[in-house]
Amino acid sequence: MGETDWGTDESYGKCIAKFSFFCGKFDEKDRDCIDESNACVKANGRRVKKRMENTGILVTIIISIVLLTLFLAGIVFVIRSVRRNRRTGVMDEMEGHEFEYFCADLLEKQGFVDVEVTRGSGDFGVDILAEKDGVTYAVQCKRYHGTVGVDAVLRTYAGRDYYGCMVGAVMTNQYFTAPAVEAAEKLHILLWDRGYVDDVLAQ
Repeated sequence: MGETDWGTDESYGKCIAKFSFFCGKFDEKDRDCIDESNACVKANGRRVKKRMENTGILVTIIISIVLLTLFLAGIVFVIRSVRRNRRTGVMDEMEGHEFEYFCADLLEKQGFVDVEVTRGSGDFGVDILAEKDGVTYAVQCKRYHGTVGVDAVLRTYAGRDYYGCMVGAVMTNQYFTAPAVEAAEKLHILLWDRGYVDDVLAQ
C-alpha cells in the first residue's frame, strides 16, 4: 500500500472521510485502518505546527513594523520640536515692529488675506489689519518677556471698533494673565498666545 501525503488540506479531508468509512466497516484489529488514522493524526499535527510557526513569524513582523513606525515618529517629533524652539527663540529676540511683521507672516500662512501692518504710532492699539473668509480682524501684537495683562485686551477692544473690524485679537510670544483671559471672554477678543504661535510654526 503506497504512502499518502497527508500534509495538504485536500489529503487531510480525504483522510478523515476514509478513516470514518473504513473504521465503520472493519473491526479494531484491522491494521490498515489504524495505520491510516495514525498517519492522519501525525499529518494534522505537522500542519498545525507549521501554521503556528507561520503565525508567529507574521506576528513578529507586525510588531517590528509597529515599533519602527513609533521610533521614526519619535524622531520626527524631536526634530520638529527643535526647529520650532529655534524659531520661537528668535522671535523672543525681535524688536516690537519686527515682531509685528513676523505675526503678519504667520497670519498669511494661516490663510489670511489683505494683511496690513499699521503705522508704528497712533495705531489705536491695532498693529495688523487682515481678513479671512469674509471676516475682518484687528490684531494687536505683543512681544513681551512676561505675561500679557488686561490692558492689551482693552486696547484691542477699542481698536477693533475704531477700525470697524468684526473680530479683535491679541497675538503674543508669551501667555496671558487670568484677568486678561476673563476680560477677553467678556469682550469677545481672541487670545493667540505662544502655544498658538508654536502650532502655526509647526505646520
